[in-house]
Amino acid sequence: MQDSPQPQEIVAVVSAMLRDTILPQLEGRATFDLRVAINALELVARQLTHADSSNAAEHARLKALLGKDGDLTALNHALSQMIEAGALTLGNPELCEHLWATTMDKLKIDQPNYAAYIAELKAE
Repeated sequence: MQDSPQPQEIVAVVSAMLRDTILPQLEGRATFDLRVAINALELVARQLTHADSSNAAEHARLKALLGKDGDLTALNHALSQMIEAGALTLGNPELCEHLWATTMDKLKIDQPNYAAYIAELKAE
């Protein structure tokens, strides 16, 4: 185990410093560019925090759904082929559950402030 601070903690501190200290001092194009950089850092922090658990959950769902093992890329490829061939359809509740859970995990990382994602979290 690595000592503190962890990478996501470093990214959070740098993002906060850029947003709270540097950003207010800028204007024009530099403001936009810094906002893009802050968003990128925050995305990396969310990936560091959530990607391993999201990928593990997706892998477990795919293994159960497909009845076979493999790496995540291979299982997703197999799933795509089965959907394309009509062997799995949205009539399958396990497929629907997998697609929904995968989408929610991706939104948690990519767009955690997306209004529909937030509404769905409140509805759960």
